[in-house]
Amino acid sequence: MVLKEDFYARDGLTLARDLLGRYLVRESGQGQVITKIVETEAYIGPEDKACHAYDNRRTKRTEVMFGRPGLAYVYLVYGIHNCFNIVAASEGKPEAVLIRAVEPVKGLDFLRENRAIGKRPDRELTNGPGKLTEALNINRDYNGISLTGGRDLYLTSGIEVSESVIQSGPRINIDYAEEYKDKNWRFFIDSDFISG
Repeated sequence: MVLKEDFYARDGLTLARDLLGRYLVRESGQGQVITKIVETEAYIGPEDKACHAYDNRRTKRTEVMFGRPGLAYVYLVYGIHNCFNIVAASEGKPEAVLIRAVEPVKGLDFLRENRAIGKRPDRELTNGPGKLTEALNINRDYNGISLTGGRDLYLTSGIEVSESVIQSGPRINIDYAEEYKDKNWRFFIDSDFISG
């Protein structure tokens, strides 16, 4: 079942935990590609100093974060990697969840073709935010699309994850965020594919 807007209409911390185990589905010319979300990070604007929309900063890039829950927020980091996020909370409140890592379920050939990792282990396909967008061919053309329509890119209910198996820790590569760099807002479940 495709997840609808009401699923995403929660604060980013709650959504980041509940996204674990959900399936991220990419419809491709080669068929359906399915991955399981195994690692997320919550970004809680406007108070979160690691969030692009900290202090309600509204720019061309962050505008999507102020939109409806369930929109894709895709941006470029280091000038080379796309990062895929999902808008949370409610319209006008900029919160989002970064998908840090996914585990392949179906469509491994598609992922291998896009990542071209040679003889490295399959875990290298999707064990990081820039890797998974490359493997799934998610680029900035997806920025602002609704994930609730069940077309090119969407989420399904996947598998239920027990609260007892969810682990947390500090988010990665946000040393600039002062006291917010130590918030345990990265969530993950046991998988060979997590990035941390």
